[in-house]
Amino acid sequence: MSNVLRSLLGAVLLLGTLITATPSLSAPLAEAKPEDVGMSSERLERLAATMQRAVDSGELPGVVVMIARKGKLIYQKSFGMQDKSKAVPMSVDSIFRAYSMTKPVVSVAAMTLWEEGKLSLDEPISKYLPEFKDMKVGVESFDAATGKQTFYTVPAKRQITVQDLLRHTSGFTYGTYAINTQVQKLYKDAGLFSQKWTLESFCKELAKLPLMYEPGTVWEYSHSSDVLGRVVEVASGQPLDVFLSERIFKPLKMTDTAFQVPPEKQGRIAQPQPDPKTGTSIELIDVTQPATFFAGGHGLVTTASDYVRFAQMLGNGGELEGARILGPRTVAYMASDHVVAAGISKGINWIPGAGYGFGLGFGVRRDPGASDWPGSVGDFYWAGYAGTYFWIDPKEQLVPVLMSQEVTRRQHYRVIYRDLVYQAIMQ
Repeated sequence: MSNVLRSLLGAVLLLGTLITATPSLSAPLAEAKPEDVGMSSERLERLAATMQRAVDSGELPGVVVMIARKGKLIYQKSFGMQDKSKAVPMSVDSIFRAYSMTKPVVSVAAMTLWEEGKLSLDEPISKYLPEFKDMKVGVESFDAATGKQTFYTVPAKRQITVQDLLRHTSGFTYGTYAINTQVQKLYKDAGLFSQKWTLESFCKELAKLPLMYEPGTVWEYSHSSDVLGRVVEVASGQPLDVFLSERIFKPLKMTDTAFQVPPEKQGRIAQPQPDPKTGTSIELIDVTQPATFFAGGHGLVTTASDYVRFAQMLGNGGELEGARILGPRTVAYMASDHVVAAGISKGINWIPGAGYGFGLGFGVRRDPGASDWPGSVGDFYWAGYAGTYFWIDPKEQLVPVLMSQEVTRRQHYRVIYRDLVYQAIMQ
């Protein structure tokens, strides 16, 4: 063999080695054509055109969408910019702050312990977190004649249960958004949304504050899932990040889901853009720093690929590709209404929406036509503050995921996404 031929062969072998060693993006689920599962490719182009218009108009910086039906991934696409300020295009493997889409993950974690007999929904959480044993409830009154506002506390009539945490009927609230009550002001003043906490220190601080409602009486979006994360830690004997990794992320091959982004992946973090109308910069959690606060209500980062695997596991009744996380009856129980059906007040800020109840970690559809977005009775969903969204429609065997980091127009595009997914179903 001539030296030239040897050199050429060596170069080919080296190139082959480099190609093999270079990581490539693979689909998170087995793929199929839309028509193979009763959807229309032509109609899905309406989805692509709409998302592209949203990016071109400046309403969205960028977005990733994935749609699975009948267990197959039939659509995945990225639009716009991952980081507009640095001209980094969005990619299907961009990393997003999940915010409240952390809640369903932690709810699943708690129910794995329930299946093992290590948690019971009727148990008071003080069994695991004694600081919550003797909670007080804030009471406010207003004297119209004198204009005097009074505030005092009374002992709670019963203890907070594990079920209360899962369905947001604990009496906790959030000290954000419109601060209308003294309890919300106390929450805000305590700095509960700081990332300085550990779960243990956070819960001890929260337990010092009065509840906004009597436990079990009102659905109020709240820090319940953060406290649930701490219950998982104590009941399992593991830090929440370790438990989630070992029991959910590794079995489901969710390789980019965690409470922080390591240095080697930080070039994939999706960033928000300034508010298109006001120019005000939107500040999101800094996920590049080592995390100490494993916030079960808002702390995870993830990708569309990872989350579609998590959601498909639920759509399959608790199993994906041989990894069984929950039993099918457990998933069905979680995706049943535990609030409206129990006669619990919806409160002022009923986030699940018209036609929905709330289960153990999800909004759950009760009525086919009451909502202003399409769906099926029994579909369940949740979303995150910075523009993330998913739902599972068991009747249609449908699992769509949308990822963005846009706050001001998030709800509008969630509804548009729903509309355009359902209109593409032909059978």
